[in-house]
Amino acid sequence: MINDYVNFPHVGQVFRIERSRTNIKTGACSFEIAYGITSLTPEKANAKTLLKLSRGHWEIENSLHWVRDVVYDEDRSQVRTGAGPRVLASLRNTAISLLHLNGLHSIAGSLRKNCFHPERTLQLVGL
Repeated sequence: MINDYVNFPHVGQVFRIERSRTNIKTGACSFEIAYGITSLTPEKANAKTLLKLSRGHWEIENSLHWVRDVVYDEDRSQVRTGAGPRVLASLRNTAISLLHLNGLHSIAGSLRKNCFHPERTLQLVGL
């Protein structure tokens, strides 16, 4: 039993992912090893499933958080106290989701268009 060796509650398995990448422009190679802990037992999640779950996490990170970081410049926000950061993140996520649900995938371009035509924003929410 893994819990006899790892002092972490509800651990189902510990896993290791090795990543290598090559920079297309420079040809420089890098290698990384990441470790993870999950409550999923080997019977519920084999190596292939764990890799898929890990990639799914990065897909979300790259698609949503990248947009928030780059398009909304969230990292430079000066709102840092109370519920403010969470509220603004929720509003940004809602705006991104509304654009995606309406078939608009260029978030930056859609925001620029809606900035100049605020009535489009009302149409996105069905008003």
